[in-house]
Amino acid sequence: MSCQIVIELTDPQGVQAVLHALESYKARLRASSERSRRRLAEFEERYGLQTNEALERLAAEDLAGGDLEYVEWAGEVKLLAGVEAELRELEDARYQLP
Repeated sequence: MSCQIVIELTDPQGVQAVLHALESYKARLRASSERSRRRLAEFEERYGLQTNEALERLAAEDLAGGDLEYVEWAGEVKLLAGVEAELRELEDARYQLP
């Protein structure tokens, strides 16, 4: 299913500002994705397990940092999923200029 939005601008120069804002936001999402991936890789290296395996097998008590570390690891997974979903939506978006 697709959805269409219309943005009306009073100044034609505003088109470039909107396009620039979208590209800047996508760049920030990409940077956030990379940070999350690096953070997950740090956890994986520290415990010798892939993230999905670790979250299935380990409990907070199994981690050196306890509850806080487990919450950070699991939270990073959720953050990455959300960022990547939003980025996919924006990268799949199509626009047409008059």
